[in-house]
Amino acid sequence: MIICYYWPPAGGPGVQRWLKFVKYLRDFDIEPVVYVPENPHYPIEDSSLEKEIPNGIEIIKTPIFEPYGFAKLFSKESTRQISSGIIKPEGKQSFLQKLMLFVRGNLFIPDARKWWVKPSIKFLASYLDKNPVDIIITTGPPHSLHLIGLALKVQKDLSWLADFRDPWTTIGYQKKLKLTDWATKKNANLEFEVLNKADHILVTSPTTQSDFEKTTSTPISCITNGFDDEIVPETSLDTAFTLAHIGSLLEDRNPEILWEVLQELVTELPHFSKDLKIELTGRVGASVVDSIKEKGLETNLSLPGYVNHTEALQKQHSAQLLLLIEIDSQETEAIIPGKLFEYLASRRPILAIGPKHSDIASILKKSESGIYFNYQQKQGLKKHIKFNYELFKNTGISSTSGNVDAYSRKNLTRDLARLIHSI
Repeated sequence: MIICYYWPPAGGPGVQRWLKFVKYLRDFDIEPVVYVPENPHYPIEDSSLEKEIPNGIEIIKTPIFEPYGFAKLFSKESTRQISSGIIKPEGKQSFLQKLMLFVRGNLFIPDARKWWVKPSIKFLASYLDKNPVDIIITTGPPHSLHLIGLALKVQKDLSWLADFRDPWTTIGYQKKLKLTDWATKKNANLEFEVLNKADHILVTSPTTQSDFEKTTSTPISCITNGFDDEIVPETSLDTAFTLAHIGSLLEDRNPEILWEVLQELVTELPHFSKDLKIELTGRVGASVVDSIKEKGLETNLSLPGYVNHTEALQKQHSAQLLLLIEIDSQETEAIIPGKLFEYLASRRPILAIGPKHSDIASILKKSESGIYFNYQQKQGLKKHIKFNYELFKNTGISSTSGNVDAYSRKNLTRDLARLIHSI
């Protein structure tokens, strides 16, 4: 039984991991049963993902009380941002936003889905009496779902696998929630209990695995996110020198170093300004757009907005270079964005910018799919973009040819199935 919050019609990266695992688990003699909320609050929806749910999969739903529904009465936009983990810098927060953050951080522990925990424990305890399963799997965030697994582990003496798609107490936005000392300690205690009472911990990055191993002796495995072998409608490469980012690019991930480099190349290289296209598909923060405009690159900017999954794949296949941007902080060293793996499948060269130490860099190197720069490597970044522009003008930028099969969803599900059978 897989207990998750994000499920179609939810859009965005949170839904992909377990939707894809469920898609392939039957190939490895595992029958999944999925438990999800009946009336969730999803910041992004993509109904096209519903067609990927395998026929005949049992999906159980119960109602959830969503405080974000009430919060929207006061500020719909602030509610959407906070529920997505998007938090404005301190100086740009209104009084209402500060109040909402304080309430979220100190009253909703570990998160705003906490009111689904007790009803779910009661419902599933009864359900499992009549419909026994071999193992329960909880996936967070929201990390409150792990508390459902914790209770069922004790009550039903079931094997329990806790999957962390992102860290809990060390994730970047945790520090922005205006936590009191009591709330900080409460989160840490809950995380410690989950890590030490689960039968097995599953994570998505080697850095998270290393961090958790300092806290628990529970066995931990790392299975990254991945890509599906999907049929993408035929696309051709853009005729422009396209640097494309697909997915949210908000205020805290504004790569000003990149805009500075592009501004310099516009002044230094003939025709660069005419050829350059900066395509940011998805939600883009106002400060990101402002930074691009300030560098005189407004005419090079394309903002298609949010597109469905198929359109996103097409844009990945047509770009000259794919941009992957991560926040420059220690907390993001363990974050491997899900879009990285779809980028790998497109076989277009990846240009990544992030913190000095990142698991992204090793994946790019291993798969020979791109290059990684930290925020102190401006000259290296500039040289790389200039090199690729010269390729674009002369021979064209070739597709990558490295081995990415290890990151296919089916192969990753094979690894998961072996793990499940071993617990």
